[in-house]
Amino acid sequence: MKQKNKMLSTHGIKTLFETRLTQLTSLASESQDETAFKNKLNDYLLSGPIYNPAAARQIKRLIDNDGKTIYEASTEQEIKIETISLLWKFLTNSIINEEISVDLWIDLYHQFDRLYHEEEELPDEKQVQQWMKRWPSGLNEDVRAIRRQNKERIISLLIQKIENRHAPSSRYLFPEGSTEEDKRQLVCQWWNEARFHLAMAIKSPTELNRMLGNSLSEETLQLYHKARKKGMPVFITPYYLSLLNPTGKGYDDTAIRSYILYSPQLVETYGNIHAWEKEDAVEDGKPNAAGWLLPDGHNIHRRYPDVAILIPDSMGRACGGLCASCQRMYDFQSERLNFEFEALRPKESWDKKLRRLMGYFEEDTQLRDILITGGDALMSQNKTLRTILEAVYRMAARKRKANLERPEGEKYAELQRVRLGSRLPVYLPMRINDELLDILREFKEKASAVGVRQFLIQTHIQTPLEVTPEAREAIRKILAAGWTITNQLVYNVAASRRGHTAKLRKVLNGLGVLCYYTFSVKGFEENYAVFTPNSRSLQEKEEEKRWGKLSAEQEKEFLNLLRNSKDRAAAVQRFCTFHQIPFVATDRSVLNLPGIGKSMTFVTIGMTKEGKRILEFDHDPTRQHSPIIHQMEKIYIKENKSIWQYMLQLQEMGEKKEEYASLWKYMEGETEHRFPLYNYPDPGFRITEKYSHLSVVGNKSIC
Repeated sequence: MKQKNKMLSTHGIKTLFETRLTQLTSLASESQDETAFKNKLNDYLLSGPIYNPAAARQIKRLIDNDGKTIYEASTEQEIKIETISLLWKFLTNSIINEEISVDLWIDLYHQFDRLYHEEEELPDEKQVQQWMKRWPSGLNEDVRAIRRQNKERIISLLIQKIENRHAPSSRYLFPEGSTEEDKRQLVCQWWNEARFHLAMAIKSPTELNRMLGNSLSEETLQLYHKARKKGMPVFITPYYLSLLNPTGKGYDDTAIRSYILYSPQLVETYGNIHAWEKEDAVEDGKPNAAGWLLPDGHNIHRRYPDVAILIPDSMGRACGGLCASCQRMYDFQSERLNFEFEALRPKESWDKKLRRLMGYFEEDTQLRDILITGGDALMSQNKTLRTILEAVYRMAARKRKANLERPEGEKYAELQRVRLGSRLPVYLPMRINDELLDILREFKEKASAVGVRQFLIQTHIQTPLEVTPEAREAIRKILAAGWTITNQLVYNVAASRRGHTAKLRKVLNGLGVLCYYTFSVKGFEENYAVFTPNSRSLQEKEEEKRWGKLSAEQEKEFLNLLRNSKDRAAAVQRFCTFHQIPFVATDRSVLNLPGIGKSMTFVTIGMTKEGKRILEFDHDPTRQHSPIIHQMEKIYIKENKSIWQYMLQLQEMGEKKEEYASLWKYMEGETEHRFPLYNYPDPGFRITEKYSHLSVVGNKSIC
């Protein structure tokens, strides 16, 4: 079905059913009620002229789940599934006083229409390459030319800002008698300092618009003013702002804008946002949703037995900018995470608290992976970061030493992996300075001696446009310090356009960066504008990512190459050239589910009256979960947006809906296997099967 018209009426889709799916409408008219209709459909699926068994299987699942009441995990509400029952009412004109979106009928039309068509061939590599060519990187000369103009405009405005500052204590002041040229040279010099961009960060709608050449619409400005009244922060560094394209000509910067520009839904819900992951909501003395007891609900987050997140009481509770789709927006809302840098400096009590938090890792039988994040791990000052890493090193040493006294099978898991979560390589690449690199090198050398074998910077590069010469240099320095860089893409609408993620993989691979996760956007109504249905993740995996998929033998070869190469960027490029592939697809597409963690193993069991799909998820079978999670049954999630509304968004961005036509068929997924580099090393001994810090008493939210 080709829809040229942006709008499709209920009457229009009804006509399509009646003229193109005559057998279905006949079955409905011959049925006295929903039950009879479902029975006739079941019989028809077994005996009718059907050319697509996969489509029949998916419709059968919708029939089998019709009438079922499920517990929706994200909203903690019960939902009655009535997809096929509503379809019968629709086809028999029996809908009275019910608000039902045309989005539902459009999706169902496609499901039944598929019965009579064999699956079309997947896009070939030439097509995928054409899609990829649409997306330039920040290394392209035409992109850089526009950004040089941006920088000049912003520098002129920063000069004015500094001249009007009333903070004599600031280090960024012009000496008395400075000429205009002196001032410009000073600002150009300061531009290379991370501290300068943080000090000069844009914090108001008016200033934001001025920095963008007064290009923001009145609607956007009003939205920002409303956000500010509600206490929602605005924080964008001059450097990152220079990456946007306010000219209206040249490169499409939507993927960057969608990260920093707020949506009406986000602003409306701000103040009432809560954690998507149930395990992040912690009460003192009570286990979280995964059954873990934590020393402090704000400093340590935990879902899995083998890894926990550490959020320091430092400037690491801030970021280089506020991402519009931030998973911890609820913490900015409570001001636990914020941009008041002086207030975030560690207090005298922090060292004592840090020792206690390290004790949690040391005393735990299963923990072997620490992810230091925030906020942003690299927002911590160098001195503070050194202190944190030193505490991690000492904890790892003590844990290893204690194991010498424990017998085989009773030993604790030792620390094997240290990760720093940071978006600063793209938000603020000048943060990667010599002192930081020395800290990273020194820590790796010391920690390697006590058994730590994996050292990673996990970043969030959203678009090839964020890969600038400055970001490239920052990445080169981190890799030269011996740390691996992996990327976690938040798969929002702008990033989900055809070829965009494939191009990002290619650009990152060229720098030696490995892709780790492609995350479906999580959250509730606040992230409606940026949410991409999980079916698009599956489509991208099957139709675009597949051109970079490695065989088992190629994976082994690639892994050995990475381990034995000093120049990771060159090694990855050689591998791609030799095997004639555009990129290496080492990432997994997943949704972070409330309670059970990451998975893309699901089936579609229904659709709401708004046309939003209801998905039944299973656990990720490739990793270990807490005992309480293993005992859980399926998890049900109502998606944030219908497929039709998503396609309309793509159309508004200039995309051709027909290029996404196969999207409707992706109704079930399976979690991809983990690239071997991301597996934990063999410790060389048997770890105890006992758990510490685990309690299921009083944990009712996931039972």
